[in-house]
Amino acid sequence: MVRIRLRRVGRKNAPVFRIVVADSESPRDGRFIEVIGQYAPREKAADGSDKGRLTIETERAEHWLDRGAQPSDTVRSLLRRAGLLKARHELRVAKRRQASAVPLREEQAGA
Repeated sequence: MVRIRLRRVGRKNAPVFRIVVADSESPRDGRFIEVIGQYAPREKAADGSDKGRLTIETERAEHWLDRGAQPSDTVRSLLRRAGLLKARHELRVAKRRQASAVPLREEQAGA
């Protein structure tokens, strides 16, 4: 199974994590398929908050999620923080509502 998870890089006591797509059986810091983002929990965000710096290539994350890659719990929370999961949910709900919508006849639409 393909998973989206964190891979630790950086110095001792200064962790930086890369968000990678990897096979679930490969080791944490081992072989991976693609790097799709980075998370630095100790750095201050641009707005001065204490949440850490997070950068995600949303197109590539969407690509892998569409192909069935499962995010780890931590990556899921980071994707939620970035707003990616909410956007996917809203798109899915909009498609479902559009499919079930009943079109109006022209007589009713013009009135």
